[in-house]
Amino acid sequence: MEKGQSQERPPTVLSALRSPRRLRIELLSGLVVALAMIPEVLSFSVLAGVDPKVGLFTAVIMAITIAVVGGRPAMVSAAAGATALVIAPLVAAHGTAYLVAAVLLAGLMQIVLALLGVARLMRFIPRSVMTGFVNALAVLILLAQLPHLVGRDLPWLVYPLLALCLVLLVVVPRLTSAVPAPLVAIVAVTVLVAVTGWQVPDVADQGELPSSLPIPGLPHVPFTLETLRIIAPYALAMALVGLMESLLTAKLVDDITDTRSDKTRESWGQGVANLMAGAFGGMGGCAMIGQTMVNVKQGGGRTRLSTFSAGVFLLILVLLLSEAVGRVPMVALAGVMLAVCASTVDWHSLRPSTLRAMPLSETVVMAVTVVVTVWTHNLAIGVVLGVLTAIVLFARRVAHLVRVEPEGPTTADTADGADGADGADGADGGTLTVRRYRVRGQLFFASSNDLVHQFDYAGDPEEVVVDLSAAEVWDASTVAALEAVVTKYAERGKRARIVGLDGASARRMERLSGRLGA
Repeated sequence: MEKGQSQERPPTVLSALRSPRRLRIELLSGLVVALAMIPEVLSFSVLAGVDPKVGLFTAVIMAITIAVVGGRPAMVSAAAGATALVIAPLVAAHGTAYLVAAVLLAGLMQIVLALLGVARLMRFIPRSVMTGFVNALAVLILLAQLPHLVGRDLPWLVYPLLALCLVLLVVVPRLTSAVPAPLVAIVAVTVLVAVTGWQVPDVADQGELPSSLPIPGLPHVPFTLETLRIIAPYALAMALVGLMESLLTAKLVDDITDTRSDKTRESWGQGVANLMAGAFGGMGGCAMIGQTMVNVKQGGGRTRLSTFSAGVFLLILVLLLSEAVGRVPMVALAGVMLAVCASTVDWHSLRPSTLRAMPLSETVVMAVTVVVTVWTHNLAIGVVLGVLTAIVLFARRVAHLVRVEPEGPTTADTADGADGADGADGADGGTLTVRRYRVRGQLFFASSNDLVHQFDYAGDPEEVVVDLSAAEVWDASTVAALEAVVTKYAERGKRARIVGLDGASARRMERLSGRLGA
């Protein structure tokens, strides 16, 4: 189901099995993902400091597992760059046995976090952060392809092959939808290179492919508190980074396909997939954003069948067809990823008209997310700092909306035993001078800091009314500020009263303060 067709029921595995056309799309998309996954996983294995075989089998196990237990159809999970960055220091310091223990612990942590409702935190990620996330993703995909496209040692034949690949990616979808364009491009470039004998870098240059299946078992580490002390920080970081990338990718696919997914199920599904990967000695991982985009945008995958077939095809390719896979030119896979990069960018967000129309704070948040992500090569760090920037700018903007408007002073005649016009007790009768302040806006720690300085303590009459009927009190900082106002008037022998609060604000005030309104 493409965007704009949300009224159609999204395909399921059962409907795909009943439809030859949909079944073909899902299987072929899975094949394309498997081919595109091999060089990526090999490079992530090197980054993590493990044998390439470990990364490839991790990809197989996680893709198959998440297809069964995950919450986001068509999303691909495997050994990923973000988690590889987290575990690399652990591997360097303590070896792969401690890595496997950390992966198992990270899987358990993800399941616990899912049960605690961590997926609900996704609602606090602003749209500007998601836009920055998408654009940063496109930049990272582009940067990852540059080693295969730029360099003095690259033969010039790489460039005509890249041009051929890109032309096929554009032309084939206009001619037929029976076969995914990326698969046609990869096969065409591979056959051309094989027939002509041209020497260009291929998949075999990236690392050795495995020839046998891994054996499940527990890691060979002492089961002591010292081991837990070593692996726990890495496991927690891996669990959090993996969940963040997976949930953001799931939300991105939701937007692309106009469907909704179960984020809580996706969270514990990631945990189960990491447990399975750890049981087979894998390096763990999370959602692979680039391969997910290949599946959803290039291949047209929409169900779990595409993810499952990606894992199965990857297993077949690395075990039975490793020689043929090794001869696939890297330029063909890089060309496919460039097309993914171009389709991933939110071009609308970069138009001058859009940038002029957007509030400056929104543009700043998007820019921070992109810059930090590209600088650190870590989407999780970029998103966290983007969210923090959005919070700070939002608090600053809302704080400026608070107004303190003085009225009066006014005089009111009071009678014995009757309240004055402004609520003075009037016990002795006579004329009472009252000054009223109307406070408007949302009062919280950022907006209430300057509240104390908005009153004329020396010049006001003996009776002051602070009217909060047009304001909301949100936190203890505001209550403390209002108490300070009352105290400052009391120190000068004057009486300040807080009026106008109701509902949650009144209950919050009553709970946090025993002095206001006394």
